[in-house]
Amino acid sequence: MKKFAAIAAAFGLSALALSGCASTGASTSAQATAENPMVLTLAHGLSETHTVHIAMEEFAQKVQERTDGRIQVKIFPNGQLGSETENMEQLMAGVIAMTKVSAPGLATYNEAYHTFGLPYLFDDTEDFYHKMDSQPMRDFFLSTEEDGFVTITYYTSGARSFYTKDKPIRTPEDLHGLKIRVQDMQSQTDMMEALGGVPVTMSYGDVYTSLQTGIIDGAESNETALTTGKHGEVCKVFSYDEHAMIPDVLVMSAQIWNNISPEDQQIILEAAYESTDSHKIAWDIATQEAIDEAANDMGVTFVTDVDKEAFREATAALVDEYCARYPGVQMMVDLINSVE
Repeated sequence: MKKFAAIAAAFGLSALALSGCASTGASTSAQATAENPMVLTLAHGLSETHTVHIAMEEFAQKVQERTDGRIQVKIFPNGQLGSETENMEQLMAGVIAMTKVSAPGLATYNEAYHTFGLPYLFDDTEDFYHKMDSQPMRDFFLSTEEDGFVTITYYTSGARSFYTKDKPIRTPEDLHGLKIRVQDMQSQTDMMEALGGVPVTMSYGDVYTSLQTGIIDGAESNETALTTGKHGEVCKVFSYDEHAMIPDVLVMSAQIWNNISPEDQQIILEAAYESTDSHKIAWDIATQEAIDEAANDMGVTFVTDVDKEAFREATAALVDEYCARYPGVQMMVDLINSVE
């Protein structure tokens, strides 16, 4: 019933979103005025307190201000219009204009996006930002019109590491036999198997109870999961292997993107890039707050003497396999490696 309600609600907005504007609004940005604006619906599953939602609010505000109200972004948070997968399906069907998804989720529509779920593509956070902000990456993001969407920008979700109830993970051997929750992505399942662990896919909401009852021995995510998900109440060791940096991406329907003038497209892109920069700062603050709370209030130990090179070597064949299987992944890996 929840899924049906979400889809029904979304289709109730179809008159708005099919043209990227309110039912009485302009269908193109060239026709839009402050009195008759082009309204872009943006649906996502995050809460209003999440740093990414706050960044998207900044994006929406800047678009409205810089177009003098001719283009407005209306945000529907908290999964009001369905799950992340449903939102993307709605976008592809023209029911909504924009959504936020985890980058590997776009691999259904463009195989190159598998790349963002693979391990050790970036040396560190600075390298990640440098390459994600590069012109070649931005050109790629806007190159997928034939696939039905374009990516406007990305938002960091930090580096993902392993955390367990009581066992430090310093080498891949430490994972052998452990049941570790991973996201429902083939790349994450394959990575876990390559490292010798037992991958267990489940919804994020089930992780806490599964840790408590021993269904799983640990999980992998960024530091904020310890506090926002309360996983630090059960898992007392967070080991910094930093195996993946999986960004969120802000996506727009290609049909609607093409109804926006080049001048207004540039305004939207600049507002999006600025919101990404603001989010980096907010993310750093949220991460440090999570570390402090987990260490001081939950008794979590953070392990930094991790042999990252051993993890990198253990997963190198997996990256090669994906490159061989998907030409788009090879293209994207080459792009990432080409950015100096």
